[in-house]
Amino acid sequence: MFDRIRYYFKKYFSSERQYYTAIHRSLGIYPHNIEIYKLALVHRSASVITDDGMHINNERLEYLGDAVIEAVVSDMLYIAFPFHNEGFLTQMRSKIVSRQSLNDIAIKLGLDNMVVAMHNGSGVQKHMYGDAFEAMMGATYLDKGYDFVNRLLINDILGRFIDIDHLSEVETDYKSRLIEWSQKKRRTVSIRCTKSKTYSDDGNEQFYAVVSVNDKEVGHGLGGSKKEAEQRACRNASAKLKLRFNNTREGRRYRSHQKSAAV
Repeated sequence: MFDRIRYYFKKYFSSERQYYTAIHRSLGIYPHNIEIYKLALVHRSASVITDDGMHINNERLEYLGDAVIEAVVSDMLYIAFPFHNEGFLTQMRSKIVSRQSLNDIAIKLGLDNMVVAMHNGSGVQKHMYGDAFEAMMGATYLDKGYDFVNRLLINDILGRFIDIDHLSEVETDYKSRLIEWSQKKRRTVSIRCTKSKTYSDDGNEQFYAVVSVNDKEVGHGLGGSKKEAEQRACRNASAKLKLRFNNTREGRRYRSHQKSAAV
């Protein structure tokens, strides 16, 4: 109650009222220390340089927020999937905290309209909204503590934007699955990734990956990062090899356990 009263006072009378309003509209929280939230929105391309040459931006908060989000998501998945092994939980966490996933969440929250950045067309801009989201979670952790950010993430953010049941049946880590398949089948898989000579429509550099099985090229992929190019190449190879991965079997087994427990 006190937080809400203080928030409304600052919203209408503080010189920082636009920040209080924007953050509450985006995350639904009442900030205590508004300065760390403001810092969380400063991309490194718009760093403030101090007299001693230090660059002030959101990278340290991004580092902290990344760790906090991983901890919360790990806890959530451990409870949500009691019958699944470590490998499944790790893959699910990777899907939820992927750069693309966090970038999408940031845009849905409206952080793309709040980030302070110098748009120069370089590749570092690609996931800056997801980076800002991580920084905001780092700021929230410092401002309100772990329990608060845990509830915020699980109940108000991930609960709205992430469909865990659907995600458990969607394969995204084609590289790991392809390597697992090759080990079972005693095949040799190699992945070669180089900078592409082409650029994306927005002028960012791209990478080109080639997947070979037993020295025969079977997959190709183009992406804005090495990881993205490799995953696309492995997905392409998996399709050509007509592979069917069984990660959805674990999801069906989990739901079967749930039904049995409910009887």
